[in-house]
Amino acid sequence: MSVLTKYILKRYLKNFFLILISLEIFFVLIDYLQNINSLPNSANLQILYIFYTSFFTFSITLPLSLVFAFIVSMVSFVKNNDMISFYSLGARPLNIIMPIVWASIIITLILMLLQTTPLAYSYEQKSRILSNNYFTTVQENIFLKYNEYFIYFEKLFPLQKKANNIRIFKTKNNNIVEIIIGKKAYYENNRWYVIDTKIIKKPIKIDWDNSKLKISYKKSLYTLEGFKPKIINNVSRANIQFSIKDAIYTILLLDKQKLDTQKIRAILYSQVIMPFFILPLIVIIFFSTTISSREFNIAKFSSVAIFFTLMIWGIVYFLQKLAFNGVVLAELATILPMIILYGFGYYIYKKRV
Repeated sequence: MSVLTKYILKRYLKNFFLILISLEIFFVLIDYLQNINSLPNSANLQILYIFYTSFFTFSITLPLSLVFAFIVSMVSFVKNNDMISFYSLGARPLNIIMPIVWASIIITLILMLLQTTPLAYSYEQKSRILSNNYFTTVQENIFLKYNEYFIYFEKLFPLQKKANNIRIFKTKNNNIVEIIIGKKAYYENNRWYVIDTKIIKKPIKIDWDNSKLKISYKKSLYTLEGFKPKIINNVSRANIQFSIKDAIYTILLLDKQKLDTQKIRAILYSQVIMPFFILPLIVIIFFSTTISSREFNIAKFSSVAIFFTLMIWGIVYFLQKLAFNGVVLAELATILPMIILYGFGYYIYKKRV
């Protein structure tokens, strides 16, 4: 790593962490003050609420902090004539901007890695604390399709990975061939174990004289392999949330059932693709900056750069919400704007370089 790269990264990362911490404190404090009267009296739950709120806002503030830190760094470089010094030492534009781009990519990948963990459900957890429902989560009257099965849960406890009063209808060629009725069921070893079951089998070929239902009883049986309680809970809710890992699993699962995956695709794109909107912004801002402090208007540059960043972020966020609600296809709301933004960034790069 060259001396120039170390210097640029040191200045940029220092600005990044200062801005990130400031934004985190601001958003978390505002959220806490708004909901302080609705929070439980437990100090532990309030600390958990702050923790979950911090990560939820972290997914928003981190991309913005990366761009804002770059704007602050560019102002400092130009104001102190660092840019002229860089070019005087033989540095090219890519030597200046690429360390920041690579640092932004690595930090964004760290965010994506965290989105594969249970921290991706931070908003759900903070909402449950706010509604005094943190330790008990119950979903009632759930009816879903899974492969050749239709499943009904009277009560589902996703955190405890168990259910009460379950009905499983096995179908073949659009006909019900078997019904499994169980008082309780629990999920373990990637499958559901149904307890105190009643199994009703219907004959495939029905004739008046010989056809009859076969009824048997078992203390337990296992079925529905891979049908995770968390997936069931999320799919059955209006406001769904997924980690990256669970989103991919659910899309593959629902795609086999030929069910709509619009909302889940939108969530996945928002976690995997959306954070990288910062890269073309950094390129556009960099190549729109003058290197001489004499021609540099700090107030104008800062206000325009920040406004441009917030405008692009607002448009992308708005399109993302439209995709969540099924108004626009997830690909049109996320992938297409990214292609346009990256295309414009490449155009600015080729024009300047």
